[in-house]
Amino acid sequence: MAKILHGAPVIEEMNQSTKNRIAELKASGVVPTLAIIRVGKRAEDTYYENNAIKRCNELGAGHIKVALPIDATEEEVENAIIECNEDNGIHGILLLRPLPKHLDDNKLRNLIDPAKDVDGCTDVSLAGVFAGEKRGFPPCTPHAAMRILNFYGYTPVTNGEQASVIGRSLVIGRPVAMMLLKDDFTVNICHSKTANLSDVTKRSAVLIAAAGRKHLVTENFVNEDQVVIDVGVNWDEEKQGITGDVDFDKVEPIVKAITPVPGGVGTVTTSILVRHVVEAAERALNNK
Repeated sequence: MAKILHGAPVIEEMNQSTKNRIAELKASGVVPTLAIIRVGKRAEDTYYENNAIKRCNELGAGHIKVALPIDATEEEVENAIIECNEDNGIHGILLLRPLPKHLDDNKLRNLIDPAKDVDGCTDVSLAGVFAGEKRGFPPCTPHAAMRILNFYGYTPVTNGEQASVIGRSLVIGRPVAMMLLKDDFTVNICHSKTANLSDVTKRSAVLIAAAGRKHLVTENFVNEDQVVIDVGVNWDEEKQGITGDVDFDKVEPIVKAITPVPGGVGTVTTSILVRHVVEAAERALNNK
C-alpha cells in the first residue's frame, strides 16, 4: 500500500507565514489582491477559481473575479487584462487557461504585466524557470508538485535518477521538467507521440502525470519503488467531481507513494498562488 501524499501538511507549513505576511501588509495599508480572469464556464476552471477564492478568504487576501462569456472577443479579454494591469489595487493576475480556441493564447498571456504574473504564464516568467533563475514567478501547479516532493523528502537517491513527466505544455509539463532538472533528476518529457510510453515511465523513480487525460496512467505505467504526482484535473461526469490523470485504484496498491485527487497538488497550488500574490504586493510596496 502506497504512502498517500496529502497536500494538507504541506499547506499547513506554508499558510501561517503567509497569514503573517498578509497582516504586515495590511498594517501598511495594503491588501494583497488577486484578479481571476475566466472566459467561459469550463468545470475545471470554475473548480480552480472557487478553490483560489476560498484560499484567499482563509488567508485574508483580497480577490476580484472577472467572468467573460465563452464567445468573448479577443479585444474584450485584452481590455480585461489591461484594466487589471493598470489597477494599483490588484497585485496578481490569474488568467485561467486553456483559453477558447478562437483566442490567441500566446498574445493574451503576454499582455499580463510580468510583475503581476503570479501564475508564471508570461514569457518573462517562463524564461526564469527555463534559465533556473528567480525571475518573476514560476507557474503555481509545477511549483506545487515540487513543493510536495521536497516536503516529503523525495529527492534523487543517486545522481541523475530518472523522473518522467507526461505532458509537454507550457502550463505544467515543460516547466515542471525544468524544475526537476534543477533538482538533479534526469528527465524524460513524454507526450502523446512517445513510443512505448508505459515502458519509459515504468523505469522512473518519479512520475508526474500532467497530460489532462482522465485515468491515462494505469498499473502498466508504474513500479513498486515509484513516487507518483498526479497533476490532472479532469471533470468526471459520472461522479460529478474532479478526478486525476492517474487511475488511483489501480496504481495506489503498487507504487511507493502517490498524491490523491482531490486533496493533493491542487490544494497546495492555491496556497502557492496566494503566496505569490503576497510577494507581488510586497515588491510593489517596496518599489514605492
